[in-house]
Amino acid sequence: MLSNLELIRRVPLFSTLTAAQAEVVASAIVKRRFRRGELILEQGKKTNALFILLSGRARVMTSDARGREVILATLQPSDYLGEMSLIDNQPHSATVRADIQTDVMVLSGDAFARCLPEPGSVALALMVGLVRRLRQADRKIESLALMDVYGRVARILLDMAEPQADGSLLVRDKLSRQDVAKMVGASREMVSRVMKDLAERGFTEQADDGTLHLKERLHALG
Repeated sequence: MLSNLELIRRVPLFSTLTAAQAEVVASAIVKRRFRRGELILEQGKKTNALFILLSGRARVMTSDARGREVILATLQPSDYLGEMSLIDNQPHSATVRADIQTDVMVLSGDAFARCLPEPGSVALALMVGLVRRLRQADRKIESLALMDVYGRVARILLDMAEPQADGSLLVRDKLSRQDVAKMVGASREMVSRVMKDLAERGFTEQADDGTLHLKERLHALG
């Protein structure tokens, strides 16, 4: 049986740890086994831990309100999960299930935090920024795979909107139909029809200065 220290030295993620950091990680590692189909992480929840696959295989999936799923990735030994939530303290953006019997190392959030750059550092700020972009990418993949054009356009508008003091949502940047079409993977003609329909149905309202006001019920589409 390999020791925890020997195990983490075999994981590329930990290859640059100092000897002291490696000892901290090794002392905090807990091994777990997940059966085929068992939930490892759940979308929308927090576990406050980092999971590193030792053996087996796991699927990263996201789903919509109707229960439709799309597979984002397949994880193999040495791959890790849960790091985004640990870095930005937000819920998991996807669900992970064991595809076959899977053994993992689990590192607590406290131990993981000791390996991060100091609070307030540029390095940590960059990490948080990168995680934000990854979450946006996951949302875009999900919308392209699971939503119709109405849902994808609504998601783009909601992502770009700024909350106002009165609780309303405002899109200040003027959006060309062509740009929106490229963002949602549809034709400019289709996006024009969708935008016109959203306005006629009272989901959006364009002001004279070009800003776009979004109604609360637009959330039901995106």
